[in-house]
Amino acid sequence: MSLNRSEKQASVEEISALAAKAQSLVLAEYRGIAVEQMTQLRKQARNNGVHLQVFKNTLARRAVTGTPCEVLAGEMAGPLIYGFSEDAVAAARVINDFAKSNEKLVIRSGVVNGKALDAAGVKALASIPPREVLLARLLGVMQAPVSGFAVALGQLAKKREAEAA
Repeated sequence: MSLNRSEKQASVEEISALAAKAQSLVLAEYRGIAVEQMTQLRKQARNNGVHLQVFKNTLARRAVTGTPCEVLAGEMAGPLIYGFSEDAVAAARVINDFAKSNEKLVIRSGVVNGKALDAAGVKALASIPPREVLLARLLGVMQAPVSGFAVALGQLAKKREAEAA
């Protein structure tokens, strides 16, 4: 099905808008995946704030020109699904989790804040814990010295009370 000029222009504008506001883009080859499985993948993506869509590669290459996603223009060939997300890790995590259970989805490459990643880089990015977990770990590290000091003062006070009695 060919698109007329206005439809192509609208598609390029849509892709450009997605690429401009996205922190990350993941490209994956979807050859041979059943419709039901693609529907599941799209549902998971929606639930995680990832925009997942199939675009014409020539339009996508034209649309990412001048955006941080431009480094992937050479990778845009073949049957690809594009995963855009404003969270740097969300697209990689959704696509990687689905690829673990479905060998027909092959991660090709990705970009995070203008830095190109190969398939191994996307998988490594997907293994980063969620933001909430990282914040909890940071808070624990920040509280450790203070709580350790408070425990030491409490034990010192108990020891002095025991000596005084």
